[in-house]
Amino acid sequence: MQEWVRVTREDGETVGWLEPLDAGYERLLPRDVLGHPAGEPTEWGEGEERLQEIGLRHLAEEWLLDGAPTRLALLEVSPQGIVVAPALQTKALAPAERMRVDWPDLDGRLRRA
Repeated sequence: MQEWVRVTREDGETVGWLEPLDAGYERLLPRDVLGHPAGEPTEWGEGEERLQEIGLRHLAEEWLLDGAPTRLALLEVSPQGIVVAPALQTKALAPAERMRVDWPDLDGRLRRA
């Protein structure tokens, strides 16, 4: 994680990271903002393009934590952690229990619902 290179949009918003797989940065693993792999290892330009294309739209999707059936919404993604809460309650603006997942989510605890 220490060597990951941030990829940003024109407005400065982070859309992902490139994880170098060799000392010369010739092969990199694109990772989305959650830290999940975004496809196969590639070269720098293609990795940036892939992350720009993915952008942040998948953050609006519903997620599952550790395979549990409750659909979750992502509330916050930062180096301090990923904060999630039950999606139906957050859509209704109702109070909801918040849970924190370590960032980056290298263990794949969060999966798209």
